[in-house]
Amino acid sequence: MVVKKSSVKAGSTAKTSLIIPIYNEAGHLLEFLEKVDALVLSTKKELVFIDDASRDNSLEILQNYRFRSEHKILTQGKNQGKGAALHRGISEATGNIIIVQDADFEYDMDEIPMLIDPIAKGKADVVFGSRFKKDGRQVHRTFHYLINRILTILSNILSGLYLTDMETCYKAFRAEIIQNISLESKRFGFEPEITAKVARLKIKVQEFPISYYPRNYLEGKKITWKDGIAALRHIIFFNLFANKREFFSKSLPEKYIPKTANWL
Repeated sequence: MVVKKSSVKAGSTAKTSLIIPIYNEAGHLLEFLEKVDALVLSTKKELVFIDDASRDNSLEILQNYRFRSEHKILTQGKNQGKGAALHRGISEATGNIIIVQDADFEYDMDEIPMLIDPIAKGKADVVFGSRFKKDGRQVHRTFHYLINRILTILSNILSGLYLTDMETCYKAFRAEIIQNISLESKRFGFEPEITAKVARLKIKVQEFPISYYPRNYLEGKKITWKDGIAALRHIIFFNLFANKREFFSKSLPEKYIPKTANWL
């Protein structure tokens, strides 16, 4: 991963990079692009698309769309998985705030300003959007709800970081943190991996309730029970067995490293 040292400082002009992996989203992609392109943030905005070797015409739609926003379109030579797409997008983002955005409407992108605002104001370093904090808007599919809650509880026990929704898509970071984390998971292991690694740092983490409108498999949902098993393996591996000395690059600012840390 390309290491960068961008940061959000008082009085500076902040820019938020939305990292958007794309894989076979042609059915609703144009509508999605229109909405994300029109999204207004309190910071400058950069859209970073990574087409993960889509087999439909997603890439063609991307390349033909007339963006008004600053953007990049990256392509993978072969399908490598969501995690691999995120790795590339994060490494090539130029914003000093980075947030993950799926290319669908399960999450309400109008809530992104709420999630990046604490980072832009220096009140947080990492912000998670939680589908499970109580606010009355969430509707869940029972199987996925139960699996997500179980995985989150196990992640909390092993990482020591208390969250209500570890598997959420909406995670916002200071770029100087996420771009100095060595990411390994290629498919849907990104969530437990990044949570385990963030938990090792001396940072301010906040969590806010977000809306959630789950789609079904006919609408393009890609996660299956196999990904739940993989997530379980990632939680155990990155919290208990992975070499902590390899979690972060040497360019990670010292202010994020606990004084008692002996794993760098």
